[in-house]
Amino acid sequence: MSLVNYKTSNPAFSVGVWRGYSYSPKKMSLQGIILKTFFCLLLVALSTWYVWDLVHQGVNVKWHTSLGLLAAIILSILTSYMHKWAIITAPLYSLAKGFFLGGFSAYAELKFEGMPMRAVGITIITFFIMLFSYKLKIVAVTHKFRSVIISATISIMVIYLISWILSFFGISASIIYGTSWFAIGFNIIAASIASLSLLLDFDYIERKVNHVPKYMEWVATWGLLVTLIWLYVEILRLMRKLAIRF
Repeated sequence: MSLVNYKTSNPAFSVGVWRGYSYSPKKMSLQGIILKTFFCLLLVALSTWYVWDLVHQGVNVKWHTSLGLLAAIILSILTSYMHKWAIITAPLYSLAKGFFLGGFSAYAELKFEGMPMRAVGITIITFFIMLFSYKLKIVAVTHKFRSVIISATISIMVIYLISWILSFFGISASIIYGTSWFAIGFNIIAASIASLSLLLDFDYIERKVNHVPKYMEWVATWGLLVTLIWLYVEILRLMRKLAIRF
């Protein structure tokens, strides 16, 4: 199968991101991706802790959270099109996303003590379950499997986008963010799709290792962060809804 035509549900690993890179004698390695991922996760943790601490000091971090999310979106767009900038944009994305996660997680902690850390634990466990499943070929990443995950991911993102736009008009999307059985079911589906997206990302990275320039390791790292953070957010939302419901 042609590498150029290979697809994944994660927009960070779309064809446009990987096409058109310049020649480089040094190629992307798995070890390089792992090291850069740990580094970026450390940056996420540091900025998350900073905003978390502000919340517990009684500081209103609404702007920290909102601007962090906006900055993460802008940096993601830059990373998608300016691959060589990823050495700068990927770490900055990590810091920006940490600002968003700091407020998001701290408010959950205030209402449900210990919940964010449990969500982190479940996210880590899910990551390794998906990694082992991929390595042991328990779940085959077929063309049909990719198509289903891609379609589901796009649908979920469109729903979130519509609900975000409606919020500017004072329309609350309680059907998604509420605690009804439908909202809980939506969260379960979203979390499941996010976890399955990891399989596609692993597969895509494996195909690109030793084939693309070294600087693309930063793009790959950013892509993994996109999926992992999405998974964590969905897990925390689901846990919060279940705690309120029961």
